[in-house]
Amino acid sequence: MNTGALLGIAIGAIIVLLFLVIKVKMSAFVAILLVAVGTALATGIPVEQVVPVMTEGMGNTLGSVMMVVGLGAMLGRLIEVAGGADALAHSFTRALGEKRVIGAVTAAAFVLGIPVFFDVGFIILAPIVFGFARVAKINPLKIGLPVGGVMLTVHVALPPHPGPVAAAGITGADVGLMLVLGLPICVLTGIVGYMAAKLVRTESISLLESPAMKAEDLTVRETVKETATAMTNRVKSIGAGTVVLLILLPILQIMLGTVGNMVLDEGSTAQRWLSMIGSSAIALLTGVIIAYLVIGSKMGWSLEKRGKVLDSALPDVAVIVFVTGAGGVFANVLVKSGIGTALADALISMNMPIILAGFLISSALRASQGSATVAILTAAGLLAEPIAAAGYSMTQNVLVTLAIAFGGLGLSHINDSGFWIVTKYLGLSVKDGLRTWTVLTTVFGVTGFLLTWLVFAFV
Repeated sequence: MNTGALLGIAIGAIIVLLFLVIKVKMSAFVAILLVAVGTALATGIPVEQVVPVMTEGMGNTLGSVMMVVGLGAMLGRLIEVAGGADALAHSFTRALGEKRVIGAVTAAAFVLGIPVFFDVGFIILAPIVFGFARVAKINPLKIGLPVGGVMLTVHVALPPHPGPVAAAGITGADVGLMLVLGLPICVLTGIVGYMAAKLVRTESISLLESPAMKAEDLTVRETVKETATAMTNRVKSIGAGTVVLLILLPILQIMLGTVGNMVLDEGSTAQRWLSMIGSSAIALLTGVIIAYLVIGSKMGWSLEKRGKVLDSALPDVAVIVFVTGAGGVFANVLVKSGIGTALADALISMNMPIILAGFLISSALRASQGSATVAILTAAGLLAEPIAAAGYSMTQNVLVTLAIAFGGLGLSHINDSGFWIVTKYLGLSVKDGLRTWTVLTTVFGVTGFLLTWLVFAFV
């Protein structure tokens, strides 16, 4: 099938999907699967391969997302039910002042996002975002959108995250120099994105239910009297310092694994153990167990109640898990159909500057199949030979690789698992998510690329 036909099918599929979800109000899970089937058949994927391709997409996505989402939700629920989010918010607000809270939380999210995967960090911080918003009496989107934006920026552009590290390996860029050059560019990108987030009109947005909104759940209420007592005393029962430690524990554990992978010999006993201990799933599991013991003890909860609090988090994230998996199905159909390759080939044939081509190819792949990491790696692979033939210095090579990485930052929409995590946790409808999160990630991506291109022009 020619490039024009493939691109037409991709555009048509996205239009139909948006129509079903926004206008027809169809369940996003059902709508995505329906459009994925139609796209697979329209692009010529053999009938007998349609279901296997869909199953592969679901499995690949949920294999990396389900444990992280479930454990992250449990950790957040323990902290939230115990009043930890409000305690932390009150403490920081008293120390910094209400006017500085949004900037301070965003800056903290930037730092925490360097060693931690985007979805893990966002899920952990989501209840804290709502706690700060309640204390400051502002719309949670004012904090949640820039927090998500800066965390995604460092996720796609800075080592030790897998996308930029693997891309550097493909293009021959120096990982250390990539971190040195990429960090200040990401800081400036974060500042611009933060200012852009302040322009988002949140007054007209009605937030839907979110797992991060629920300070307590009916399943954990023993009696009305107990609930009232907990509401009165819970901030005193668990302090801000305890909350910070519980949040930092899995983050530090992930950092330990990351450092171990970078400095230890691959395959050594120490490296293998640290890699396992520092994995997202094990780090969050450790965090949940510690929170289960510490918070349960401080709050005086019975073992039964602790278990109920943990279990109460899972129903709220079930929709997120299913919709995220469906997004993986649609993304895999787009990949197997050849739509992403067709887009990349079309852009390469235009003979534009390599740094611009890298950004546009990565952006096109990001928009067409959803995954930022896949977009970055595919674009790096397609341009590896042109980059090598250009005779770039190491600095120029690093900047071209960064441009490719920033291409994977923007255009986060319905085929991106991160889109569903952010919108569901912030309580955004699909329509409002496209108007806010999708636009904001694109602002971050374009800003990062323009700053990278500017530096490239002077080296």
